[in-house]
Amino acid sequence: AIVGAIGLLGMLIKNSIVLLDEIEKQIGEGIPRYTALVNSTILRTRPVIMASLTTILGMLPLFADPMYSSMAVTIISGLLVGTIITLIFVPILYAFFFHINKNEAEIQTIATNANEINESK
Repeated sequence: AIVGAIGLLGMLIKNSIVLLDEIEKQIGEGIPRYTALVNSTILRTRPVIMASLTTILGMLPLFADPMYSSMAVTIISGLLVGTIITLIFVPILYAFFFHINKNEAEIQTIATNANEINESK
């Protein structure tokens, strides 16, 4: 089970990196941060689920093996929960830590308009 937990951590970190990389890529392309966060999560849902699903299917035959069944249970249950965490809590935590607000684009527009008014005076 310990070996399964170590392997599980690697898989979850990989899934999170895939998601975070897409967010950073879209922000780098000039897409507003909130939109990039939502689009990236939607775009990377299928690859993250597919990676988890293939690993889960690969672990199913190990249930019958007495030596590896605890590892299989650890990986399968961890991936089921971890995939949900990756797709829901990682974007939430990213928005929290980087102060991404849904109304961010509106706030930027108001600030730009206020600067233009001040400069014209």
